[in-house]
Amino acid sequence: MYNLSVVTGSKEAEMGDIFDGATLNIYLKGNLAMSELKSVLLNQTIIYDDSKASATILKTSGDQKFIINLTAENWLHYNRKYEGITYTYTEETKTVAGYLCKKAIGKLADGTTFTVFYATTLSPAIKNYDYQFKGLPGLALEYEVQNGSMKVRYSASKVNISPVPAFKFDVPTTGYRVLDYKSN
Repeated sequence: MYNLSVVTGSKEAEMGDIFDGATLNIYLKGNLAMSELKSVLLNQTIIYDDSKASATILKTSGDQKFIINLTAENWLHYNRKYEGITYTYTEETKTVAGYLCKKAIGKLADGTTFTVFYATTLSPAIKNYDYQFKGLPGLALEYEVQNGSMKVRYSASKVNISPVPAFKFDVPTTGYRVLDYKSN
């Protein structure tokens, strides 16, 4: 489980409210991955199938529920900001959620940089579910993401390596309004 906190302020307080106090859970099983972001204003789940390189995004805000199915091509487009990412590895370490982590500085193609602490003793078999970290030699346990004028810190508070039940990755077939990826 990752806890989210806003690191830098935004003139738009409502945007900060979306992330402050939110949590992110990541589940992995075989070639399936799921990220579950829960906040006061928005819940978003992404279910990724590595065997098809495709994903499904579920969004809930109040009574509104949306589902967006992404083909392999859509998934690449969705993650295009992370193409060409490079890492500079440092000697700095820190303990996060009980794991010794190494520090790296990530640099995106647009020149944006971010800091990540990753555990080399934890390495997910599926790397493409989180494009930002697919080239990292371990699991990112603390990192920052720039979202407009706001920076959000994700920090793992707990790592659970218990088996995940298969039904956790079931995609709902009713109750959601289907949106086309291109309309996003």
